[in-house]
Amino acid sequence: MASETPSYKKDDPRIINGWSMFDWANSAFALVITTAIFPGYLENVLDDEFLFLGINMKNSAILGFSISFAYLIIALSLPLLTGIADYGGKKMPFMKFFTRLGGLACFALFFFVSQDTMWIGLTGFILGVIGFAGGQVFYNSYLPDIVTEAKYDEVSARGFAFGYIGSVILLVFNLIMITFPETFGLNNLIGEPGSFFGDSPGALAARLSFIMVGIWWIGFSQITFNRLPVAKDQKLSSDILSKGYQEIKKVWRELKTRVQTKRFLIAFFCYSAGAQTAIFLASIFAIKELGFETSELIIVVLILQIVAIAGAYLAANLSKKLGNKKVLIGILFIWTAICIIGYFVEGKTNFYILAAGVGLVMGGVQSLSRSTYSKLIPEDTKDTASYFSFFDVLEKVAITLGTLTFSLLDQQSGMRASILGLSVFFILGIVILSTVKSERLMPKR
Repeated sequence: MASETPSYKKDDPRIINGWSMFDWANSAFALVITTAIFPGYLENVLDDEFLFLGINMKNSAILGFSISFAYLIIALSLPLLTGIADYGGKKMPFMKFFTRLGGLACFALFFFVSQDTMWIGLTGFILGVIGFAGGQVFYNSYLPDIVTEAKYDEVSARGFAFGYIGSVILLVFNLIMITFPETFGLNNLIGEPGSFFGDSPGALAARLSFIMVGIWWIGFSQITFNRLPVAKDQKLSSDILSKGYQEIKKVWRELKTRVQTKRFLIAFFCYSAGAQTAIFLASIFAIKELGFETSELIIVVLILQIVAIAGAYLAANLSKKLGNKKVLIGILFIWTAICIIGYFVEGKTNFYILAAGVGLVMGGVQSLSRSTYSKLIPEDTKDTASYFSFFDVLEKVAITLGTLTFSLLDQQSGMRASILGLSVFFILGIVILSTVKSERLMPKR
């Protein structure tokens, strides 16, 4: 098996910062488009209900179904892609491909202006999600390649912190542009209804934000591409199309003898279905149930992101004292409480407070899950891309299940039932994670 890591020194600050800049680059899509601006824009552009493939669809549910579809595609293709990447030394080419795909998809969203162009909006959004999720798996798989185990938690948290800070900077600028479009001369660009610029100044500002995300994403990722180690390409054999799935099967066979790692992955699957869905669809909940405007929603997201930075570092520091397992279980209890409170929440002020709680545990659960899995991978493993492919396939399938469950409940019983339903995923995660036993997850003595 070809390794992607040529000779270089681990724990190199320049390489670590370069790796972290990828989070800075692509987190703009997750925050600005997926969480803050696109849900509100979609709500304003589309009818409340419409026929879609012969089904009477709510505009809130179509967002969840789109996310489910995108992550299903990623889950099915990642075993192939990451197997090839590890076998042929191609982590970097795939990171570049998905980055370009996602960035160009952001540009396409500019042309989503009405119900008639919904197909452009949904296609662009789905391809953007695929670009984001696809690049993320190769980014994650670099972690054990560039740092020693003692720094997994710290560097993982740094990556998320870079992502939160970078995306917040861009989001603040977008908020100013959406709130004061006349300052940027956007009032003068508005034409007749149905024309290329035939929408409100605020809507045009939102569409320009989509383009800015694409530029930000592709631009800042160049720092990562220039600093991360790249292996020499290996000659690929004729059976390469099956190599990726063979590697996943190999990981699965190895996991059968590693009970604790397998238990963690099952727990991770359960709570990821809840956490990732809540992160993706909390915005549409605030819009539909509590009447948030786009500018108000951006403020909510800013609170969430700023608190998430502290949450990521807090989780990393607590893990040194209490161990990864105890901290993760504590985080999942908080997530469960958030879902229950969310079912009853009324008023915008209360939702601002709830968003702060989400931010605190959002940073912790993402950062600590990645570093915990890194600790549970066998220490002598060279083909880390295949192990992280398995990890990321589970996460993508979990997101597919979670967002699909959320959207189906929304269609049948409303969004509050959807929020409450997510608590089941966290409770299952707590129960299964409590059975995991590993010295590597205990605090260092």
